[in-house]
Amino acid sequence: MDYEYVGRAATSVTSYPRYSFAASAKPGGSNGLEEHRMPEDHRQQRRPRVLIADEMALIAAGTRALLEPECDVVGTVTDGRALLIEAEHLRPDIIVLEILLPLLNGLDALRSLATKVPESKTVFLTAQESSWHVTEAFKAGASAYVLKRSQPAELTQAIHAVLMGQRYLTPLIAKTVVMPDASGAQDRTKSPALSSLTPRQREVLQLIAEGRGTKEVATLLNIAVKTVEFHKFRIMDHLNLHSTVALAKHAIVEGLVRL
Repeated sequence: MDYEYVGRAATSVTSYPRYSFAASAKPGGSNGLEEHRMPEDHRQQRRPRVLIADEMALIAAGTRALLEPECDVVGTVTDGRALLIEAEHLRPDIIVLEILLPLLNGLDALRSLATKVPESKTVFLTAQESSWHVTEAFKAGASAYVLKRSQPAELTQAIHAVLMGQRYLTPLIAKTVVMPDASGAQDRTKSPALSSLTPRQREVLQLIAEGRGTKEVATLLNIAVKTVEFHKFRIMDHLNLHSTVALAKHAIVEGLVRL
């Protein structure tokens, strides 16, 4: 089954609760976005509840200000592990998240969210433009992918599409990305070495790359220090790297952590 991603309905759409939501884009604007408003009889329904996850306080505040006229922003978090806790507690309709989150990146966080809060729909708002990041996001269960350089109205357009049971991919990169089909089949994009690591190995790699010591990693992951050291050894062997500095550089290059 094929899906269309740029704000159009998927060929198979599940029924979702009705929400009172109207995007603020105006027709005929320079950004090419059309106004997206729910029919009158839908506007009396409840507003969508949104949780925002971004390390950058200014970005999170701007996102909140953009969405609050049409949504109830129920919280903001600054790292991936806090996101898992708050999402399970708040059960939002929509989660707007960055890929490069501290402690647990957005992609691996989403894989956990898919089992913890399967009813929540996820919208990535990120600066990561690589085909690999986009493909992995949708394979992990994302409903939309928007860039931080997009026009502000595009985020509300994406959320509107998601609430209607559609998937959304920003037109800014749609032509350069080969999307997986609905079965999750692998596309032709060459994945980085991160794809060959286990989820636990990626967690350990990210925390090491963020400059956290072995004991701190063990505490955060609730595992033994020796287990952390074992994972680190296996990662270095698998990636043919020979130092902690090399591991950190690799994680930065692969888009797992920020500089």
